[in-house]
Amino acid sequence: MQRKIRVLVGKVGLDGHDRGAKVIASALRDAGFEVIYSGLHQTPEMLAEAALQEDVDVIGISLLSGAHMTLVPRVLDLLKKNEMQDVLVLAGGTIPPDDAKELERTGVSRVFGPGTDTRDIVEHIRTWNATRSFK
Repeated sequence: MQRKIRVLVGKVGLDGHDRGAKVIASALRDAGFEVIYSGLHQTPEMLAEAALQEDVDVIGISLLSGAHMTLVPRVLDLLKKNEMQDVLVLAGGTIPPDDAKELERTGVSRVFGPGTDTRDIVEHIRTWNATRSFK
């Protein structure tokens, strides 16, 4: 039996609004994923360390603060440093389309904006999981 896909949902930065992240975490849990929610005010270092310790397959980074072009690349750098490039990284929140394209160019698999149907996120993760090679 294959283990459940492990997803870390994290709120990085000073943003104190976590309703969207909690909705996503709940939807992913309802879809059968194992979800770890990191809570508010995480640093990129805290999120990367949690991903390493929890041995996650996916990280969902939620940002509403406008610091996405600083914080998300820092998470990606820390994952690379920890040899975790095989982790699927998703981002969500109020990220302008041009910034979303840049984040996707630099290593984020997909950016999901406000109003995204949670089924689209579940499908994206399942599609990725079906095509990856297991260690």
